[in-house]
Amino acid sequence: MTSDTPTTEYPARPAWLAVLARATLAQLEAKVPAAGELPSLKQVRAPEIGMVMLRGRVGGTGNPFNLGEASVVRCAVRLGDGPLGVAYALGRDKRRAELAALFDALLQDPRHHDELQSVLIAPLALAQAQARARQQQDVAGSKVEFFTLVRGEA
Repeated sequence: MTSDTPTTEYPARPAWLAVLARATLAQLEAKVPAAGELPSLKQVRAPEIGMVMLRGRVGGTGNPFNLGEASVVRCAVRLGDGPLGVAYALGRDKRRAELAALFDALLQDPRHHDELQSVLIAPLALAQAQARARQQQDVAGSKVEFFTLVRGEA
């Protein structure tokens, strides 16, 4: 596989990038393969910290507005002469972004793809979905419904 392989070869790539971006450092470090099992790693873009503007929408669907700024780390690594792995992660943890980029590159390699999908991405995606569902249940308990009573014509 060349580095010019389009994302369409792996249509699930945006999904696994999102899962990797939300994963904690401990979750990623627990699955790092031994160094002897990896081809040489080249840092194309060393982890660097920057800022992004967070935007929201009024009522979730209305006019956009600037919500504030957040720190973000980006990184890009290449496995030997193979695939290029990239990562963006909220926060300032350079190691987390580096590992996410490593796993992105490994997931694009057919030798590692299926195994990592089953032992890393699927369990992380399930845990993240369960955490989201728990949070939605907690928030739903405090939801307040407003309604207006209409009076007759005066």
